[in-house]
Amino acid sequence: MNATFQQKIGILFALTAILIWSSLALISTHLTHVPSFLVLGIAFLIGGSISLFRPQAWRIRLITLFVGVAGIFGYHLLYFKAFTLAPAVEANLINYMWPLLIVVLSPLLIPGYRLTTRHIIAATLGLAGAALIVTEGKLNIQLEFFPGYLLALGAAFIWAVYSLLTKRLPAFGTDSVGVFCLLSGVLSLFIFFLSGGSAGDFQNLATADWMLITIAGIGPLGLAFYCWDSAIKKGDPRILGSLAYLTPMLSTLNLLLFAGKRLTTITIIAMVLIIGGAITGSSGNNPVEPVHLPESDSKE
Repeated sequence: MNATFQQKIGILFALTAILIWSSLALISTHLTHVPSFLVLGIAFLIGGSISLFRPQAWRIRLITLFVGVAGIFGYHLLYFKAFTLAPAVEANLINYMWPLLIVVLSPLLIPGYRLTTRHIIAATLGLAGAALIVTEGKLNIQLEFFPGYLLALGAAFIWAVYSLLTKRLPAFGTDSVGVFCLLSGVLSLFIFFLSGGSAGDFQNLATADWMLITIAGIGPLGLAFYCWDSAIKKGDPRILGSLAYLTPMLSTLNLLLFAGKRLTTITIIAMVLIIGGAITGSSGNNPVEPVHLPESDSKE
């Protein structure tokens, strides 16, 4: 298949994942009364349930299984733990460094890639826009919350590395992402019960809660992961990292349209920066032809 066509398919899958992920903030606003790891546990089990009907999804090497579960579960574990140790605004901002880390770490983790000024400018514009959207121009970094900031940065690093290693691991089908989700769901419920949760919490969930968690499991905590896996395998991670900053912008648009969030001048400036970064990052030609290792490193 033509490399340019592959890149376009990768971008299409990435935009689909980004669009789906952008709905998570809106869903989460209606589930704040439900323990986070209960939501994650149920949603991941729903998102990964397809793997129960696809035996070939389980035929993967242990290193692939480890990286996949560490990526999906590890990211969310550090992400939500960060919110318990640091203010949500600052923790969320630091977490949104993962697209920048994807761009910056691409040449280090994947042979055949190098950074250009265009990629760096695109990622910086996206980060600046995300910072404005998340903080609304009000940032208050305090040393007492440093452990939380560190966990948020760790979450960003884990997701960036997991995304890039998708191109380095022995070849595996995208349906194996369902295995990662399923095991992440089991681990999430383990954390939930370990932290004091009980079976009664399941019974206390209202019908609306079950509906929202199911939607989350089908979409942002399910299908989006499959799309992102396909995107990274087919596309240029330097471009996809720049496009990923569309997530906070689209999340904000959802809140503006459906949750009564107010449009401000800062939000408009942030959107311009993010869109500018996305256009900059996805324009132009690649300086080198990347090496797609998964296709040549087949399973034994």
